[in-house]
Amino acid sequence: MTDKLIIKNLHVKAEDKELLKGVNLEVAQGEIVALMGPNGSGKTTLANAVMGRPGYTITKGSITYRGKDLEGLPPDERARLGLFLSFQHPAEIPGLRVDDFLRELRERKKGKKQGIAAFRSYVKSLMDKLDIDQGFLERYLNQGFSGGEKKRMEILQMALLEPSMAILDETDSGLDIDALKAVAAGVEALRSPTVGTLIITHYKRILDYLKPDKVAVLIDGRIVREGGPELVDKLEAEGYAWAGKQ
Repeated sequence: MTDKLIIKNLHVKAEDKELLKGVNLEVAQGEIVALMGPNGSGKTTLANAVMGRPGYTITKGSITYRGKDLEGLPPDERARLGLFLSFQHPAEIPGLRVDDFLRELRERKKGKKQGIAAFRSYVKSLMDKLDIDQGFLERYLNQGFSGGEKKRMEILQMALLEPSMAILDETDSGLDIDALKAVAAGVEALRSPTVGTLIITHYKRILDYLKPDKVAVLIDGRIVREGGPELVDKLEAEGYAWAGKQ
């Protein structure tokens, strides 16, 4: 059984429009892979297709993880396989305290109840590791959070759920430089030989702090370039128009 996320010749439609047109991509555990591309290129569509979001239909090709074909599996079953998606725009949920939410996540992950004292000790140790203010626990989920706080909360959820394959959809979107550094440091702190990470981004800036092992460029629903970290600098210098030239 392979622990890779393997995407082969993937075609995806939404609302009768073809958004992905034959994507091939692999992400192995222990790797950080950056998926870059301009607005509307299909990056978020790919993330949604991998996680099984309703409304995205695979018309051709396949997505497999740990040797299992994901087509037809609901999102919760994909999560149980070890997949995690960090949202581009995390939802605000008034009335739901962060500590209650995180405890529920942990209980579902472990399949058993978590004692309050032991859970609080555990989650606070994670927050220390990720340099997250423990005052977050008393707040309502994402309500009144800055963009950077919402993204750091996503990274905390990732740490709590211990996925083997994480997809971070524009985690750097809307962040100032301090928040960007903090989020990148949080992802780096969770880097492990047993965790694969796909970082979806428009820009180079997060990749200045979080070095990818591989880079793929998605334009108009197709992977048009692949390479090492040096490809990021080439894109910065030449732009996506260069990447799209055959």
